Amino acid sequence: MITNKFDYPELKRVNNDLGRFYIDSNNNHVPSVTTILNNISDKKASIDQWRMRVGDDEADRVMKEATDIGSMVHLSLENYLNKSDHNIFTNDSIGTMAKGMSQKLIDDALNSVSEVYGLEVHLVLNDLYAGTADCIGVIDGEETIIDFKTSKRIKKKEWIDDYFLQGCAYANAHNVMFNTNIKQVAILMVDRDLIYKKFLIKDNEFNHFTKVWKQKLLTFHNKFTW
Repeated sequence: MITNKFDYPELKRVNNDLGRFYIDSNNNHVPSVTTILNNISDKKASIDQWRMRVGDDEADRVMKEATDIGSMVHLSLENYLNKSDHNIFTNDSIGTMAKGMSQKLIDDALNSVSEVYGLEVHLVLNDLYAGTADCIGVIDGEETIIDFKTSKRIKKKEWIDDYFLQGCAYANAHNVMFNTNIKQVAILMVDRDLIYKKFLIKDNEFNHFTKVWKQKLLTFHNKFTW
């Protein structure tokens, strides 16, 4: 299934006060897509309010739990697609939950993926932005930026604009780097009740989110220096 169709770069990652940056071939420090979105978003205030409400210890526990589940599921899917051992889960309740979520994505999501160009793909567009795409391949006959998401509950489509913006950013970088014409983003999400949902944007929606992404990118570069 993995074709290694493109020669993807390996980029070093570093962190500074703004967030994660990638170092390109010219030694430029290029902001990640996530760093750009986080720094011009009002979501940080909401997270800070939630942390104050539940307390630091509980907030840290919830965030670590979500991170651990997401990391195990992503690694399991990557190993599965690479035809290696994907039973990499811890022997506790979190590992058991991650195992079920991973299997749900294997059973229900990967059947629509006919080809994989690469996993954990590093992309960079000049010195404007960079990032790591979970998966790039073909879904329903269309070249697609594919993102695997775990969630406590399945989110509504209107809540995940940042996922679509990130996917469009990766698609546009890939199109410039490799002269492709990727115009589809798929968010493949599973929750802790093992409910699966595929969110797909293309055509007018893809163009809309690309336009919004470019506006946010310009805002970030006008606002911050590093």
